[in-house]
Amino acid sequence: MVHAQVSLHAAAYTSGRDISQTLEAARSQVEERFLEGGTVLLSVMDVLNRLLNSLESVTKTLDNKESSDTSADLRATVESLMALPATEENRQQALVSLAQTGRELRKHVADMQETMRYLRTFAVTVKITGAGLAEFAGFAQEILERIYSGTDEVNRFAAHLDSLEKEVKLAASLGASVSRGYADTVPAVAAALRDDAAKIAGHRKDLGVIAREVGAIARGVQTKVASTLSALQIGDITRQRIEHVQATFSLLEDFFAGEEGSKLDAGARQRLQNVIHHLTAAQMSEMCADFQRDSGNVVKTIASFDHDMKEILKLRDQMSGESGEADGNFMRALESSVSAAHEIVKQVDAASRQADQVSQSTIGTAAKLFEAIGNIRAVKTDIHYMALNTNLRCSRLGEEGRSINVVTAELRIFAGKLDDSADAIVNGLPALEAAASRVAPAADGEAGGLGESLTSAVGNIRSAANSMESELKVLAENGREVATKINLLIGKLDFQHDLGDVLARCADLLENVAGADIADISDLTETIAPLDRKIYKLYTMVQERNVHRGIIPANEEDAAAPAEALKAEDDEDLFADALF
Repeated sequence: MVHAQVSLHAAAYTSGRDISQTLEAARSQVEERFLEGGTVLLSVMDVLNRLLNSLESVTKTLDNKESSDTSADLRATVESLMALPATEENRQQALVSLAQTGRELRKHVADMQETMRYLRTFAVTVKITGAGLAEFAGFAQEILERIYSGTDEVNRFAAHLDSLEKEVKLAASLGASVSRGYADTVPAVAAALRDDAAKIAGHRKDLGVIAREVGAIARGVQTKVASTLSALQIGDITRQRIEHVQATFSLLEDFFAGEEGSKLDAGARQRLQNVIHHLTAAQMSEMCADFQRDSGNVVKTIASFDHDMKEILKLRDQMSGESGEADGNFMRALESSVSAAHEIVKQVDAASRQADQVSQSTIGTAAKLFEAIGNIRAVKTDIHYMALNTNLRCSRLGEEGRSINVVTAELRIFAGKLDDSADAIVNGLPALEAAASRVAPAADGEAGGLGESLTSAVGNIRSAANSMESELKVLAENGREVATKINLLIGKLDFQHDLGDVLARCADLLENVAGADIADISDLTETIAPLDRKIYKLYTMVQERNVHRGIIPANEEDAAAPAEALKAEDDEDLFADALF
């Protein structure tokens, strides 16, 4: 009989240790898998944060005021381009007017040149006629030199007009070529710029919508990840409940080895062991049901990530241009249009510089002509007074000076004609200057400013394109990393596949050991009360305590505990539930 009791006692210990070892293997797997799953979830949360930061950067780039200013500058440039044909037409009309004014002056210069030829002829006649008179020899030479001097002034005057006419002709020729080019290119280029600007605005708007959609999905995933992290407490709860079952077996072994337990006979030991097996089996069964339910919710939540990530990747591809648009960025297309406009502006700038040169040259020529007119008037005055003095001398000489007197009278008449031509030229010079000022009305550098604004627009557009492509590249990389992490997460957090089976086997093992019937230990209530209290104190959840009391009812001493103590315990349980 004693030998049989010892064998039963050893069997109980062996059975408890074997079950504890099986439970320890399950507990280790739960701890390892949930720790690994938590690490993966945290890494997913980190990459989601980076994805949202990338979206924020893309949104900032889309909302960049400089980009809006660039679009406004572009529209202003288009308006300036559209004004070019009219501007060039006005310039051409001013050049025609300038050329016409120059031709009118040329008539008066030709009259002056003709007058100077007559004056030279009369001067030579005076010299010949007065050859026999000593007092007229020096005078005739002097008046001839003054006429030559006047002729040089008139010829210089004519040379200035010739130079001006050549510049006007060159400018008119260049302007006519540019004007013809405008008719072919400006409308098309301006229309392309308008279309590209509209496409950019539309594309930026579309990108903004997509960015908000990606952000909404990403924040939804972020919320799901956060809730999944919270739901992973099922792993900690499961681990603790396994430890409680293990501790129950340890306490049972300690009880059997103690003074009270050693007093029990083999039958009492078997009955107590049977009840503990039923208790642990019930705890494991309850724990498995909770684990299956809660881990199933986790897996279901994680499974929904796959759809979310497919949506994010699809939207990411739309943003980064993998749906068909060149480079995914209409700004690149705009660069070619702006470059074409820039070529036109270069022509405008060249024509403007040429016109400005003509204008400045014309104004300078007018100043020289004013100076030349003054010199010509001085020559005319000298000739007039020299001829007048000659007339007076000839009157004193009588018949001998009559022939010279006739010639010098003609000198005075023709010298007077110089005044008429000079007056006509002087009256025409303001018209020349006015026409010159109309040739280059853009004295503030409008063409140059247009070129600079286009150069600035090209730079800003290229910078915006590079910035957008850079941000979209980062977004694409983060989106790809999120997808990779999510796929890894789905595999790592499928707890039901392995852990659920392990826990179910442990529960089945305990149920098989416990058997179908539960032993009656009502006669052992007082003896096992210390063991009961120790096991009961292990629990951190109300569910465990309810299961425990369903198997081992409370004795009279425990039932009579003060209500305040029970309330405090309940509060602790609630706090524990909140934690776990």
